Amino acid sequence: MRIAHFGHSCILVELHGKKVLFDPGNLSHGFEGITGLDAIAITHQHPDHLDPLRIDALIEANPSARLLADPQTAEQRGEPWEAVHAGNVLALDDLRITGGGGRHAVIHPEIPVIDNTVFQLGTTDDPAQLVHPGDSLWVPPVPVGVLALPAAAPWMRISEAVDYLRAVNPRTAFPIHYGIIVPQAQGIFFGRFAEMGPPDTEFTVIEPEDTAEL
Repeated sequence: MRIAHFGHSCILVELHGKKVLFDPGNLSHGFEGITGLDAIAITHQHPDHLDPLRIDALIEANPSARLLADPQTAEQRGEPWEAVHAGNVLALDDLRITGGGGRHAVIHPEIPVIDNTVFQLGTTDDPAQLVHPGDSLWVPPVPVGVLALPAAAPWMRISEAVDYLRAVNPRTAFPIHYGIIVPQAQGIFFGRFAEMGPPDTEFTVIEPEDTAEL
């Protein structure tokens, strides 16, 4: 698969002849001119995952793209957005999209917990070739090929990210959701993941506005 990273949690995945863009939020840049998308997938409603100022132009530039989101976001935005619940399975020709998780990680007990759909891309026989968890530490019940790993967040300690990486035990992992930390601090997080992840997991970094074949 081919993955392009546009900063924070926004990635473009090309897999089985389809292009799916995830979480074009307000901490991400470079996705604005993308065309030819088959789907736009939103894990949850927070603006760092869905930029309300740029999403309409992106949709207009991709009129054939299916619009997929967690149930609350789909309800807020209305048709043609499709709600993807945990356990839902959608097909884009040969590409299978499976919903997982369901709830955002707890930020603070006084802050309401919102919906968060974990998106898994793959095939019927191998449904989690790529996993984008959004703001969640939900562990898929099937083997994972490539994990987009949340690296830093107000709702997460670095020990939790390490433990999540170990629990998922993917073939390959790369960090997302680090737009909230300065570049000078990124190595602190990335070094821990590389050193403390599962022994058989390859940890790699896809720099913002760069691409990789994984």
